[in-house]
Amino acid sequence: MARKLVRRGNAILCAVLTALLLTLLGLLLLPLAAAAPLARGVAAAVVHGGSLAASVAFAGVALAALLTGGALPQPLPLAAPFGPMLVALDALSAWFLLLLGLAGACSALFALAHESQAPPRLLAAYPLFLGGMALTLVAADGLTLILGFEAMSLASWALVAADHAKPENRRAARLYLVFAALAAACLIPAIGLLAGAAGELGFEAIRQHPPRGWLAALILALVVAGAGAKAGLVPLHAWLPLAHPAAPSHVSALMSAAMTKVALYVAARLLLDLGGPAQPLWWGVPLVVLGAASAVLGALRANLEEEGKTLLACSTIENVGLVAIGLGLAACFRAADLAPLAALAAGAALLHALNHAVFKTLLFLGMGEVAHGAASRHLDRLGGLIHAMPWTAACVLLGAAAAASLPPLSGFASEWLLLQALLAAWRVGDLMFQLLILAVAALAALAAALAASAMVRFFGLVFLGRPRTPRAAGAEELPGAARLSLLLPAGLTVLLGLIPGPMLALGGEAQRILAREAMEGRAGLFTVAVGDGASRYWPIGIALLLAAAGVAVWAAVKRRAPSVARDITGEDSARGPAWDCGFAAPPQHLPFGDPVTQPSAAGLGQPLRRMLGQPALAAREAVTMPDPGTVAPARLDAGFADPSFALLLAPLAAAREAVVSRTERLRGLTIRQSLVLPFVTLVALLVLIAWMEGGG
Repeated sequence: MARKLVRRGNAILCAVLTALLLTLLGLLLLPLAAAAPLARGVAAAVVHGGSLAASVAFAGVALAALLTGGALPQPLPLAAPFGPMLVALDALSAWFLLLLGLAGACSALFALAHESQAPPRLLAAYPLFLGGMALTLVAADGLTLILGFEAMSLASWALVAADHAKPENRRAARLYLVFAALAAACLIPAIGLLAGAAGELGFEAIRQHPPRGWLAALILALVVAGAGAKAGLVPLHAWLPLAHPAAPSHVSALMSAAMTKVALYVAARLLLDLGGPAQPLWWGVPLVVLGAASAVLGALRANLEEEGKTLLACSTIENVGLVAIGLGLAACFRAADLAPLAALAAGAALLHALNHAVFKTLLFLGMGEVAHGAASRHLDRLGGLIHAMPWTAACVLLGAAAAASLPPLSGFASEWLLLQALLAAWRVGDLMFQLLILAVAALAALAAALAASAMVRFFGLVFLGRPRTPRAAGAEELPGAARLSLLLPAGLTVLLGLIPGPMLALGGEAQRILAREAMEGRAGLFTVAVGDGASRYWPIGIALLLAAAGVAVWAAVKRRAPSVARDITGEDSARGPAWDCGFAAPPQHLPFGDPVTQPSAAGLGQPLRRMLGQPALAAREAVTMPDPGTVAPARLDAGFADPSFALLLAPLAAAREAVVSRTERLRGLTIRQSLVLPFVTLVALLVLIAWMEGGG
């Protein structure tokens, strides 16, 4: 009987892996539809419909792997000079494949509704982007992982550069390509160093010989730089606020929700899995420090941005930083032999990665719907859309509340677990580490508060108040696939917020890969516990209490409002004109109200810009007053500069110019000198090869 069960389980796992490989093959064939002589609408329907089917397959395969234990490594039918190309699907891969499938399905639904006239270059790159991410997640050797990672990078660069007629999009694409090249330049040698002298790139072989000493430190630096450049960790985040607005909305959603998580998966795989369980305490410190800096800087920038997708991109930097803190804490706790706390930190990181993927997909697609309905993404050109686009407003409100970490939605549970892990870090005996975590906990709390402020500002400026332009007043939303693409992640945001315990239990094996232990016994159906005798979180109970309080407040207001209205006006109506802040009635040429009577994006961000913007972002603010007796308006000039441009990009640009200027001198060499130069280079390479072989 036992043998039959084992055979049946193995058959299921083989079927799961076969379905995954067939799905990847289908994604590779979908670009042919973009090149085929089909009508543009038909080609778009084929590509986006196929991407939708592939995403649903990814989610189904990931759930099957999480429930059955995953599939063992299998070779691909491809020849490679460094050994067989292997694919596998363990619990860690399956967890990230699940979030990729959910984000990809919602994005494909949105594309079916809005991208029927997409150009062929956009249609061809989209399934390759999806397939590159999936290949990275299921890779079981270094070569396959790099191939998938680079396919993801190149396809996403093509998507960012799709609308290359705009100068800002060309600049974003160039900067994105620079950071993609940096990621490759770091990850390729990191995997080569992990393979060691034998050059075995399979993950199973690498696990048997984890790095030590200076080699481990070098690998750590390369992986953090390579994966951090793609994930958007500070200070390698400069491309992210530029690339997300340049890409189409469904691509931005997939980049923010899935691509940044794939980069974090690569860091977790290489450092916490393949790096071995015996690394010292400092192994996770870079991720903790950079994660805290990313969380604060991203949340602060989200409070100052005036373009909707740029604001959401900065919010992604913040949430990527929170996930990085969790992964770094898991490594530190594991090094200190605190396995239960390591499992808590790993569970918080994995859960927040999934939750952020869902609610950030919702927010980006909601902003895309606003851009289609109101013809703008600038916050000062919107307003009042809650009446014209009620379905979009309701869904985006759920996503914004989750991003603000309000219970009982999905963003709260994972951030609560992360803060609990930070508060328990005093159990690590190292004093310097305790002081570091104290500062990180304060920064994480500050980031959570700033994120809530950013989401209030975002939703209020876009959907509340009066329309600031006639186009915003005439906005419309589409039914069908467009509405479903918002309702699906909105429902998942609520569902994941109510069942964090079952989701943590589902990802138990993924936690075990990262922390060598899972949150067993602490993740129940209705509760999540930090530890024995520690605090617990009851999401359904909190949801019921909030619902009861909301109904009670609504009933009290409904009961009292008519009597108050009769006392003031003598009428039975409880409705009246909104307070106009003391301004005069708007002139006839402003039928929707004077925008001066409503707060602007810069105005709402002014307090934080003055308090925190100057030290962190070199914020500036200047007011130009008109001459006495004139009717000219006063002018406010406000802005900020991201520190990464001055500290990182400007020196790199100067170094590039220096290299180019020196290279130009080669044009003045004589023929004899030009022939000597490659000869000397060849001799130097031969000497280097001989030295390396002798050392081996």
